[in-house]
Amino acid sequence: MSLTLEGKTCLVTGGSRGIGRAIALKLADFGADVAITYARSADAAEEVKSEIEAKGRKAKALQADAVNYERAEEVINEIVNDWEKLDVIVNNAGITKDNLILRMSEEQWDDVITTNLKSIFNYSKAAAKPMMRNRGGSIINISSVVGITGNAGQSNYAASKAGIIGFTKSYAKELSSRNIRANVIAPGYILTDMTGELDEKVLEGIKAETPLGRAGEADEVADAVVFLSSDMSSYITGEVIRVDGGMAM
Repeated sequence: MSLTLEGKTCLVTGGSRGIGRAIALKLADFGADVAITYARSADAAEEVKSEIEAKGRKAKALQADAVNYERAEEVINEIVNDWEKLDVIVNNAGITKDNLILRMSEEQWDDVITTNLKSIFNYSKAAAKPMMRNRGGSIINISSVVGITGNAGQSNYAASKAGIIGFTKSYAKELSSRNIRANVIAPGYILTDMTGELDEKVLEGIKAETPLGRAGEADEVADAVVFLSSDMSSYITGEVIRVDGGMAM
């Protein structure tokens, strides 16, 4: 069996930049039609859409606040109506608002939990019925090694990412009889525009704690997504795959 996504339709939330962008483009490289959502980066989203189309694939760039339940249903319905089905959702949208717990505001807690966790519920629930009608599908939720290990100054982020793991395992148990799989990818330190703002000493410290001795690339996360999107992972569900260079080993 070859690794191909020919004939599959995919949605990547938060797909306009960073890891989401890499995932969307890599899915298209392997033959999928790809829709992305974005919150504010309209120009960047249109660039991703154009790049997908340049690869000979169908593409959509849809503005959507990931925490909006009704908008999630609208996004799913538009894709299914236009492309007849939805095979894969990559729930990637997320934010950080780091602070030590004694200094963390209620707003910082609520914003991160709502954006990172409720958005997973919104899109996974909205996709369940069309995937059931299609007799199969793959939900891929992007968590973090912080959701496994915890991290000082990130109690809100770690809680949201740990919650994603619990949600995904429960979703997998509920829908596996309908041939709908749900898995988690937990990246470690991945080079993106956001992480590029870290102090060089902090970056060197992270590398020193990583057995492979380097930071990861967004494409390496995207490679794992392609595998879980493909039929080559047809007997894998409820799993957490760390793409972290051994950081949480």
